[in-house]
Amino acid sequence: MGAGFILTKGASLTELTRKTVYDARKDLRGARNLAALLAAMAELENAEWCTVTARHPDGPTLPLSMDPAGRVQRLLSWNAASPDGALVAFSSNARASTDMDVVIADLTHLPTRCGFIAMMPQWDFLDFLAREARRYPGFELSMNAEVTSLVERDGRICGVKLKNQEILADLVIGADGRHSTVRAQARLQGEEFGVPMDVLWFRLSRKASDPEATMGRFTAGRIVILLNRGDYWQCGYVISKGAAEEVRRAGLPAFRAGIGKVLPFLAERAAELVDWERIKLLTVRVDRLRQWYRPGLLCIGDAAHAMSPVAGVGINLAIQDAVAAANILATPLKDNRVSVDDLRKVQKRREWPVRVTQQLQLMIQKRLIARALQSDASFAPPLFIRMLEMFPALRRIPARLIGLGIRPEHVKTIAASPEHAPQGTQG
Repeated sequence: MGAGFILTKGASLTELTRKTVYDARKDLRGARNLAALLAAMAELENAEWCTVTARHPDGPTLPLSMDPAGRVQRLLSWNAASPDGALVAFSSNARASTDMDVVIADLTHLPTRCGFIAMMPQWDFLDFLAREARRYPGFELSMNAEVTSLVERDGRICGVKLKNQEILADLVIGADGRHSTVRAQARLQGEEFGVPMDVLWFRLSRKASDPEATMGRFTAGRIVILLNRGDYWQCGYVISKGAAEEVRRAGLPAFRAGIGKVLPFLAERAAELVDWERIKLLTVRVDRLRQWYRPGLLCIGDAAHAMSPVAGVGINLAIQDAVAAANILATPLKDNRVSVDDLRKVQKRREWPVRVTQQLQLMIQKRLIARALQSDASFAPPLFIRMLEMFPALRRIPARLIGLGIRPEHVKTIAASPEHAPQGTQG
């Protein structure tokens, strides 16, 4: 089942010739749809139409860090009034556990209004963004929209093709994730970096007596990540790269036993995994496009640079890409003059923080995750992890990287000002 977000001013889609098109498809990590929606919201005041096409968002809990797009306050207010309480967990630190419990990042010292990370399912956040977008009079929600190819004329990308229609645009923004159709159709070339792991995601029930904290548990040959979702745990079982079929051949009893060895308090509840359909594979990859754009096209988020799940910062980078794109492209879009130089400016601003973040992720994968997965005896955490326990002040460094990122972005378009917000709302 698919979901498409289409923002128009009432005209037929085939008649619209001046609008920005965002493609956002299903992604386990959530960066795709969120980048598209946030970029669209930031630019709604500056383009006549924004069309966002998307499949149904299906994925695990999403870590939303430090108000990267200036919308946490409204999100918290929405959650307080929400009958189903979509926001279920707040964390002021991040933990890793081997033979000792180590706080990796202390978020309470960051210079923000919200000194914590809010954990919520991707689909709930997408619902929140859709509600926010409805504040704009041109917003329309359309279901079952998926981009299948690009429209190219005279060497310029000028729109996208869906299964049953063609949408023309001044600018196409590909935010459709690590398996990007837009990127592939545009023939953009990238560089891929080796990673030592994949992740198997699943749910187990949670009891009131369970630990509260979101955590990662490292033992010899096994790593399990736990995300507190209130009445259940969202679990990530980290495996060696390409080992999914080997794990399946070993059978469910062996898989459930492995969970119990890492987390004894979940040993009995592992029996809830009655078949492999309840366990989803996230194929981890880290890559980066050499050039994020072509005339009429810009890729952002995982479509431009697939991030490792390490530290859960992929969504932060995607949102920051979207905000930077909105800030840089708002005026050119309004004046109907988006050039290759404008698109190059977006890549120039965002490529450096992406490179630094990916290098840090690759270092952690090599020194911590690969070591743990390859160990067949007792696993001792590396020195940089032990130093976080010995010197608590050092926890502010990973907190800064996780919570704010290398280069934070803030919405600077006209819609960010309360006096310019749609009537009856606040900016």
